[in-house]
Amino acid sequence: MRTTELGRRAMLAASLALVGLVCSASRVQAEEPAVEAGFQSIFNGKDLTGWAGKPEFWSVKDGAILGKTTPENPTKGNTFLIWKDGTVDNFELRLSYRIINGNSGIQYRSKDLGDFVVGGYQADIDSGVTFSGILYEERGRGILAQRGTKVTVGKDDKPVVVGTFGDSTALQGKLKKEDWNDYVLTANGPELTHQINGHIFSQTTDAESAKKVASGILALQLHAGPPMTIEFKNIRIKRLPMVAGVKKIVMVAGTPSHGKGDHEFNAGTLLLKKCLDNVPGVLAVPYLSGWPKDPTAFDNADAIVFYADGGGGHPAIQGERLAQLKKHVERGVGVACFHYAVEVPKDRGGAEFVDWIGGYFETHWSVNPHWTAKFDKLPAHPIAAGVKPFEINDEWYYHMRFRPEMVGVTPILSAVPPAETLSRPDGPHSGNPDVRKTAGQPQIVAWAAERADGGRGFGFTGGHRHANWADDNFRKVALNALVWVAKANVPDGGVESKLEENSIAQNLDPKGK
Repeated sequence: MRTTELGRRAMLAASLALVGLVCSASRVQAEEPAVEAGFQSIFNGKDLTGWAGKPEFWSVKDGAILGKTTPENPTKGNTFLIWKDGTVDNFELRLSYRIINGNSGIQYRSKDLGDFVVGGYQADIDSGVTFSGILYEERGRGILAQRGTKVTVGKDDKPVVVGTFGDSTALQGKLKKEDWNDYVLTANGPELTHQINGHIFSQTTDAESAKKVASGILALQLHAGPPMTIEFKNIRIKRLPMVAGVKKIVMVAGTPSHGKGDHEFNAGTLLLKKCLDNVPGVLAVPYLSGWPKDPTAFDNADAIVFYADGGGGHPAIQGERLAQLKKHVERGVGVACFHYAVEVPKDRGGAEFVDWIGGYFETHWSVNPHWTAKFDKLPAHPIAAGVKPFEINDEWYYHMRFRPEMVGVTPILSAVPPAETLSRPDGPHSGNPDVRKTAGQPQIVAWAAERADGGRGFGFTGGHRHANWADDNFRKVALNALVWVAKANVPDGGVESKLEENSIAQNLDPKGK
């Protein structure tokens, strides 16, 4: 009996232990954070990679960004830690913060004014009892929404309260003093919402057309004044679709190559972006010097543009990037490629580019001579809207590998290359028997493509010489194409743009003589 009883007790203990383990495992599983669909971390928890600020004030400690001033190390004015990997437009930002003394905030859709000074929308953070959760415009209109209010800002810049979310004092009670609080910041078109610890603290509709801002930088504030400490951790962001009537064009500029004045990918991209800033309903966002470090760069894009070196070094074909781009193309995103970016290896990107933009530069089939192309006739297509016949010298690639029978492909710029463009010996780019058979025939150097899924593409083989962007017709073809690929409205006379004096000399890469 005693042995049997001991056995029963042992079995019971084992069963209870097993139940305990299961319950413990369940608790652990329940405590794991839920998967946040679409969110990407923009702080690695280890160092300030991707962020920039004055090092005497900003550091990383215990997995959090730390901003700190002391009596011995004060800041003379508000100073900021700026996220350098991208800008923000329509998005939801989630993070945790802890503040001891002083005032801070999260800048968004803001402007970098230099020397780590920032102006623009701010989701306020305060160690006191008044300002946490309000909307403040740093170096602008001041307080736009007090805590607990739903506000519309009209053309007179005067906030009008149209609703409430609770008493300010009661909302203050939702905050954890000198402890971690969870901030959720949402910017969706003109509607700006600040939530802390699950409660809406303010919501603003900025209807002031002259002063509202659709995109800009993201930054964290360290306020001037008495010594203070602010910490941020678990910073992650999710892009939201652009509002109706707005199309977003993401422009990827390649790393510097060639000599001064050639392959000026950064300068050319910034020039085109500035021209697009004047087009209603278009938001152009540049990423310079290579593939975006922003993990959300393409998530709400309507079109993706590459102006970069191509071939085996094309930024779009490295690693898993083709697969990443395919996911965006499958949701209808347009794709455009300028100059060398139309070239990819046949076995690594060739099929995709034929599908996405209608054709590509294939080695031992296409050629890349410099010549003066005369464009006498232009098609009845939105990309050619307002473009007059013109001629210009560039490294115009031709004899592209297009879709069979040119299905869905419309030539935009075509010209007959002079005989000397075929005088070079055979090579991967210089010449081949197939291209020589086309001597004297018009060649397509810019084209539009439509996909079966409704998506659009564009290829433009010019753009070697940066100075060519000063030509109004050359530039208008590119601008019209970018607007068309994004499915925005191309004006009847095309996209008008006027360059400022010395525009071509701006933003050139330091590439030597």
